[in-house]
Amino acid sequence: MAVTTELIKQLRAMTGAGMLDVKKALEDAGSDLDKAAELLRERGIAKADKKADRAAKEGLIGHYLHHNGKIAVLVEVNCETDFVARNERFQELARSLAMHIAMASPAYTRREDVPEEVLAAEKHALQRQVAEEGKPANVAEKIVEGRLNKYLSEIVLLDQAYIKDDKKTIDTVVKEVAATLGENIQVGRFARIAVGE
Repeated sequence: MAVTTELIKQLRAMTGAGMLDVKKALEDAGSDLDKAAELLRERGIAKADKKADRAAKEGLIGHYLHHNGKIAVLVEVNCETDFVARNERFQELARSLAMHIAMASPAYTRREDVPEEVLAAEKHALQRQVAEEGKPANVAEKIVEGRLNKYLSEIVLLDQAYIKDDKKTIDTVVKEVAATLGENIQVGRFARIAVGE
């Protein structure tokens, strides 16, 4: 099936990707819209990874106030240019991240932010737990490592499953938006305030 102008328009509307990228993806996917969209996503995330070392000094503060007024969140989301910071997709990402933080209550932004003593204490507790379960030594370390990764995926924002789509992590969601907008996007600090906590 030939790559038609209509298919290009459809895929651009779905993904927000550039015309040449869309045309190439459709050609590579044999004019299959879903396959082409997946190709664009994969290529975009790969490009976003390459841009991760570029300075992200612009951006905005996403915010969320729960309907009952008892939970509030501010989150810093950075990008490279004020042009992207004004983009609706970028602003939606900042709002979604603030809402996610309100609901999922992460303690840290990224794994590197978790203090060594917190990791050591959790690992020690997990090792004791696995020893009490009587697991053989050759599998005990793998079990501890798996449980430690699960623990980190609960307390680290970028490792958490996204509340709107639990098949994706927050890191993946951020990279997808970065791929679409063609800039380095980073999540900075966040503050979550809840009444009584």
